[in-house]
Amino acid sequence: MNNNSTQNNFKKLAVIVAMQSEFKQVKTLLSSVQEDNFGLYSYVRGFLGDKEIVLQHSGIGKVNAALATQDMITRFSPDAVISTGVAGGANNALDVMDVVVSTSCTYHDVYCGQENQYGQVQGLPAEFLCNKDMINTALQIQSHTHIHAGQIVTGDYFVDNTDKMKEILSHFPKAYAVDMESCAIAQTCFLHNVPFCSFRIISDIPLKPNNKSQYDNFWQTLAEDSFKITKLFLQNL
Repeated sequence: MNNNSTQNNFKKLAVIVAMQSEFKQVKTLLSSVQEDNFGLYSYVRGFLGDKEIVLQHSGIGKVNAALATQDMITRFSPDAVISTGVAGGANNALDVMDVVVSTSCTYHDVYCGQENQYGQVQGLPAEFLCNKDMINTALQIQSHTHIHAGQIVTGDYFVDNTDKMKEILSHFPKAYAVDMESCAIAQTCFLHNVPFCSFRIISDIPLKPNNKSQYDNFWQTLAEDSFKITKLFLQNL
């Protein structure tokens, strides 16, 4: 499985973001930009150094993420897929603007019976392991931004309160971040044997007070600087 390889050579990178605000931020990182629309999806193709980047706006949620990833892989055959954008922090050790790179992804809203682990789609792994090269690259970035490696959990629920986060952590105590797309993208990449990781900027921490103001403040004042770490990650792969 390529996700565990330590000899990858990534020249063409697929970058998938859920929201238009994220799409706008990542687009500014690219040079020689070419824009395309194919059916449901908007794509931007460009370069970061010698890396060809194909950027896609998927829309929010698991179904949108899976459909978009399938279209991306079929249309562009990338060497690797990265899910990026923002996520909620699931660990009190995190601060807003920290980054979590996924070691694995699973669903926090899937239950297929007692014969399966909580979060496991029957017939598939309980968690989807992410590419070791990409994790190591993220952790070696020289930056003032704190980068953490850990599990990302995904579900069709915008986690904006402490009680919901505590419920999720009761099933996944090692989770570092929660979002609405990463595991659906990971599952699609697993089925196609394409290396994957999620690289998520923490926009808010539902376990801490004033979560809504954290999220609002991120987009009003912190987003532009935060996405510079994404540029370093893609350049270094």
